[in-house]
Amino acid sequence: MTDEETRDQPSRKQRGGGGSARATEVAALRHQGRMLALQVLFEVDLTGHDPEEAIGRAFAEHEPVATVVQAQVQTLVRGVLATRDSLDPIIATAAPARALNEQAAIERNVLRLATFELLHSPNVPPKAVINEAVELAKRFGGENSGKFINGVLRTLYEDQSRSQEPAPAPEG
Repeated sequence: MTDEETRDQPSRKQRGGGGSARATEVAALRHQGRMLALQVLFEVDLTGHDPEEAIGRAFAEHEPVATVVQAQVQTLVRGVLATRDSLDPIIATAAPARALNEQAAIERNVLRLATFELLHSPNVPPKAVINEAVELAKRFGGENSGKFINGVLRTLYEDQSRSQEPAPAPEG
């Protein structure tokens, strides 16, 4: 295509195919899903309530909840709870200065949620997971929660990235 033909073509935004509105909608739905999942995980962690009942309460309190958000919340909550015994040591390694049981419950559950996504949701960009976790920590946690969450998750992400790099070829 020549420069002249390119100039005459409508932009993606003008054609309605820019996708930015759709991307914003998807991000908002993912945000809602993470927020509800965090609410459920926090409740279950502190009270020991049944996770399925806590999910039902969270949906009832925030009606209407889109079907895609309900599915995301269920996947995240069930996934975190099913893998918590493997997630906690990973988090502990990335945050050696603050034991998991000494962390605020909101921080502990933001870390579990984000760590689960980093390890088990390859379709979600790691930077999006980390940024969202930082935002949740800032919104619901203490004054320094965002910085703490960011540091732990960046360490975890960098460690994970290094462990997935191919081993150097043997010399010979």
